[in-house]
Amino acid sequence: MANARHLSLDGMSTQDTTATPDPTPIPGRTPGKAALAAWFGSALEYYDFAIYGIAAALVFPDIFFPDGNDTAATVAAFATFGVAYVARPVGSFFMGHVGDRLGRKRVMIGTILLMGVSTFAVGCLPTYGEVGILAPVLLVALRVLQGLSAAGEQAGANSMSFEHAPDHRRGFFTSFTLSGTQGGQILAPAVFVPLAALLSDDALQSWGWRIPFWISAVVVVAGLLIRRRLEETPEFQAEVASEEAPSAPLAVLFRSHWRAVLRVFLAAFIATVNTMFAVFALNLATSDDYEIGISKTTMLWLAIVANVVAIAVIPFWAMLSDRIGRKPVFVTGVLGSGVLAVVFLGAIAHGQTVLMFVVGVALAGVVYSMPNAVWPATYAEYFPTRVRLSGMAIGTQFGFALAGFTPTIAGVLLDGAVENWTHVALFTAGACVISAVAVLTGPRATHLIPTREIGVRPAPASDPAVRVGVPA
Repeated sequence: MANARHLSLDGMSTQDTTATPDPTPIPGRTPGKAALAAWFGSALEYYDFAIYGIAAALVFPDIFFPDGNDTAATVAAFATFGVAYVARPVGSFFMGHVGDRLGRKRVMIGTILLMGVSTFAVGCLPTYGEVGILAPVLLVALRVLQGLSAAGEQAGANSMSFEHAPDHRRGFFTSFTLSGTQGGQILAPAVFVPLAALLSDDALQSWGWRIPFWISAVVVVAGLLIRRRLEETPEFQAEVASEEAPSAPLAVLFRSHWRAVLRVFLAAFIATVNTMFAVFALNLATSDDYEIGISKTTMLWLAIVANVVAIAVIPFWAMLSDRIGRKPVFVTGVLGSGVLAVVFLGAIAHGQTVLMFVVGVALAGVVYSMPNAVWPATYAEYFPTRVRLSGMAIGTQFGFALAGFTPTIAGVLLDGAVENWTHVALFTAGACVISAVAVLTGPRATHLIPTREIGVRPAPASDPAVRVGVPA
């Protein structure tokens, strides 16, 4: 095992470190509990976002916006979906500061409460027909609260599970955050399937759509109970004990780690694939405006099957990244997602239901799961402990903002004409290329750096032992 001499980012001292992680357990780390807590929080977050996306595609244009132009109402409904993604970058500054200054646990408890309350409240809202313009105003306000919560949820959960994980299994344990994401996206359509199948359109629009939002309360209670029993990470506790936790983590982040933030921002464009698949494609396939004729039930079952497959393969991709590195898995999955997204949208536009289903499962279930499985560890390895939560929160949430408005942008690009599907496909593929380039040009072999040594600069270039795996 080779030794390497590293210089701290502050330029204050040097130390000898090993170039590979030590598998010996570190006292205070509880990877299983941290992973479970991350799973429940992510499940709630993406259940909430998924049911909102489904409702925005199937119900909200009719009940929250005035009668008139159906296309305009749909775009407006998608825009309220995107509003939360505007709030997420704003919230990332606050959540990042709290998480790096006061601890990961406080962020994780706060986010799950805020998300749960705001989602339940959506199910209680009056419609446009009942209170007029106040209905969409209240809807937007609650979406903003959801966005503020989401700003810190994944970054907090990722930081917690990453810092509790054994050095040589960080990819596997942080992947539970994204397994929870898929779990939430299974639960959402699973709730909507019987409602869409059994209820009339009138019943669904009058009261049926509220049920999925109320069910979120169950997940909130379970997640809160687990998170309250979770201990803070040893890495953060060590920072506090040594008085190294920065009083102004954002200042440290943008002074010394702005390149890493920019890299995460661009890499996060891959999330456009998710919102294209889960929201835009659902509306395109089922809307009467496009006369494609694919049923709502078929599309909801596609989402369920794809996410079940994703849950099965995400741990495999994560464990593979622990062996061969994050970059090969991430980049392969991103580029593959771009190609399959084009085929998927083409199949929908031409009404080829079987092809759409097969490609959709391959896209969302298998290939997109590659970057999904490894980005938590990938991004976490770009930052030291003192600014890890801030760096991931700000970088991802600004990148995810594009994903949030993907359905809106796609609706504009489509312009009411099915034959314009190629415009949407090229937009999605372009986002994938940007994401791939961001990670491809980034640091390599970061999986070999022990957790407590992440975030140091290499010694002079004459020392070949440190030219691999040090974040830029």
